[in-house]
Amino acid sequence: MFLTQTLVNRSNIRKSHGMLKAIVMCAAWSGSLLTPSLLWANTADFAEIVEQAKLGTVGILTKSAQPDGKAFSVRGSGIYLGDGYILTARHATKRRGSGTTAGPPHVSVIASTLEEAPAALVGVHHFLDVALYRISQEKVPHGLVARTFSQTEALPGERVFTVGYPLGWGPAISYGHVGNPNTFLQTVQSRLLQVDLSACSGNSGGGLFNARGEIVGLIHAIIQTETVREERRCSRFAFAVPGPLVNKIVTALKQGQPFHFSKLGLQLTSVKFENRWHMAVAQARGPARRAGFKKGDVLLSIDNQPINSASQLKTYVIEHTRPMQPVSISILRQHKEKVLRVILGKALPSALE
Repeated sequence: MFLTQTLVNRSNIRKSHGMLKAIVMCAAWSGSLLTPSLLWANTADFAEIVEQAKLGTVGILTKSAQPDGKAFSVRGSGIYLGDGYILTARHATKRRGSGTTAGPPHVSVIASTLEEAPAALVGVHHFLDVALYRISQEKVPHGLVARTFSQTEALPGERVFTVGYPLGWGPAISYGHVGNPNTFLQTVQSRLLQVDLSACSGNSGGGLFNARGEIVGLIHAIIQTETVREERRCSRFAFAVPGPLVNKIVTALKQGQPFHFSKLGLQLTSVKFENRWHMAVAQARGPARRAGFKKGDVLLSIDNQPINSASQLKTYVIEHTRPMQPVSISILRQHKEKVLRVILGKALPSALE
């Protein structure tokens, strides 16, 4: 979308010590049992916070309970935001083999109280794999408790927990810590929070909560470990879309307004000089080309913020700029420093650069 530098190959991650196998989007298609491990002090206050998060979590149903008594099945998780709104991951709502990028117009959700309700699509955002649905007021399950977004970023080492429906079972609660908050995968265009906690297929769309029970992320994917049955995917290595980014999308979707990220138009490569690796231009298109970037230009800073990596630059463009905003990028060209002024473009939903 903004920069094209492959950091992880979703379908072919090299095995590390025989364990890591593939990045797996966490939508579930069958039920099973997962026992969460308790890593937190079990205080009365925190127990109440976890309980409220559980009451604010729903399951996205593959099929509803039938009149003949046949059980329902859950394929993903969601978060209740109040006023009937249900937040989830876009891929957690897709039916197997649907082949469409849009979310289904209607889904059924189930609360932890086992109350079921239909929800209509409000909108989706493909870049962040976010979908927003809404239950009509008269059909909102009485047991649902609204969750709110944290106003601060999740920090490395911060204790977090998630509530969801791993392998279609739940609600299950898992505890852990934020690892690297600046991870990139090919499955979304923003940075992701890498989280050390147990997650499985079916956790996608569930909330990542801080110690106050606020949403700091939306569970997106896991790295699958070796299993006997391929469809049963679990890991201690999960990824979540940062809460502040998701909150921006949710606000826009509620208002019926499109939300666009900025487009810089640089494809980068790495070059080494003076015993240090730097980011350099491999190809310039769109806004970057119009600003005068050339192949081989070494990037030094953007708006006086040092550029140390492609992910750092990408994060800055995504989170700290808007389309049509001017930015100043300092470069090194033929051993001479130069500043180029770029008018950022608008990234289209289908763009992958």
